[in-house]
Amino acid sequence: MTEHNFEHMRRAMVASQLRTTGVNDPRVVAAMGAVPRERFVPEDRSALAYADALIPLGHDRHLNSPMALGRMLTEAHLRGHERALVIGAATGYAAAVAARLVGSVVAVEEVPELAAFARTALEGSGVELVEGPLAEGHRARAPYDFVLIDGAVEHVPPAIVDQVADGGEVALALLDQGVSRLCVGRVVAGAFGTSAFADAAAAVLPGFAKPRGFSF
Repeated sequence: MTEHNFEHMRRAMVASQLRTTGVNDPRVVAAMGAVPRERFVPEDRSALAYADALIPLGHDRHLNSPMALGRMLTEAHLRGHERALVIGAATGYAAAVAARLVGSVVAVEEVPELAAFARTALEGSGVELVEGPLAEGHRARAPYDFVLIDGAVEHVPPAIVDQVADGGEVALALLDQGVSRLCVGRVVAGAFGTSAFADAAAAVLPGFAKPRGFSF
């Protein structure tokens, strides 16, 4: 696969997967059209780099579809100055796109092999990659104006909500009875709520199971 082929595939992704599904923020479209997604896919799966599908990365993790990422970034209405946290960095693609849209990005990944891949792929992007448990976020750089949880979760742990600045946003896919719904939430005076705007397949992230009530 040549660089020319990848460039053609990237343009096709923008035209057929983004513009046709409500990804209409020009800045988001430009960012996703500029980041070489093939750099963030294992070499033996590079032909799938621009597929409208979840791409297996090993370690029970996947790269989410371009449409899901584009919709979440569009609905967040980013203005360019935000301090952002990306949870579930995987190979680093979402963090690389976000870095073109906000002021600064910290990305968290807990699988050492994926973190090592992302560290190489993100070279020169300005993203700060942190290795650690996804569900803990990265308190050292908090508060964040925008948090992107790049995957499907059953709930957002209080530890992460506490790292969001007052008025800050969280974009994620929320699991609801087996269906992943893309959502944007906001933290106001410590309270957090989400609003769903689309259903879309998203890879489930580990460590975000909803706490179960006590039962005898």
